[in-house]
Amino acid sequence: MSGVAGYVDAIGFLKLGGFFVSFMSGNSTRLGVGLATLNWTAVATVLTLVSSFVAGVVLGALTARGFGETRRSPVLVLEAGLLASGATLMALGFHTAGVTAVAMAMGAENAVFQRNGDVAVGLTYMTGALVKAGQRIAGALVGGEPSDWLRYVLLWAGLACGGAMGALTYLTIGATALWVAVAVVLGGAIWAERRWRSV
Repeated sequence: MSGVAGYVDAIGFLKLGGFFVSFMSGNSTRLGVGLATLNWTAVATVLTLVSSFVAGVVLGALTARGFGETRRSPVLVLEAGLLASGATLMALGFHTAGVTAVAMAMGAENAVFQRNGDVAVGLTYMTGALVKAGQRIAGALVGGEPSDWLRYVLLWAGLACGGAMGALTYLTIGATALWVAVAVVLGGAIWAERRWRSV
C-alpha cells in the first residue's frame, strides 16, 4: 500500500507540476512559500489538495469504523472508487475535480490500518517511518532487536519504488496510469476480504 501511495503521488506530482496528492507535509511547505511570495495560485492549489486529503481521511475513518477496523476491504474499495473517479474525471477533461478525487483517495488510504480510531501504519507519509527506523537502529546498536528497523525501511522503500514506477508509467501513458493503481487496490480489497472471511 505504501507503493501505491508513492505511485499515485508521483503521478499527481508530475500532473500538478510539483504539488503532491498524498504528501501533505510537502504541500504545507509549498503553502508557506506561496504565502511568502504572494503566489496565490499555489496557495489555492495547496488548500484544495489539503482539504480534499482531509475529507478523504474522514471518509476512510468513517468507513473503517462503520464496517469494523479489522475488515480492511471496505476502505480499499472506497480508495479504488475515488481513484477510478479521479481517472475518469481527468479523462473527461475535468482535471481539478479529478485531482481532488485522487487526493481524497490518498487520504482514505490512511484508514486501511486504522486501530482504535487512529492510524496504526502511516502509508502516505514516511518521515515518521524514517525516524522510527533511525530509533530502532540506535536501539540495535545498544543491544536491542537487531532487525526491528527493517520494516520501517521497507515502508519507505515501497513508497520510493512506487514513486519511480508511477513516474515512469505517467511519462508513458499520462493520467491513464491511475487505472493501474485502481487495479492493484481492488486486488488488495479482494485479498483482504478473503482473509477477513477466513478468520
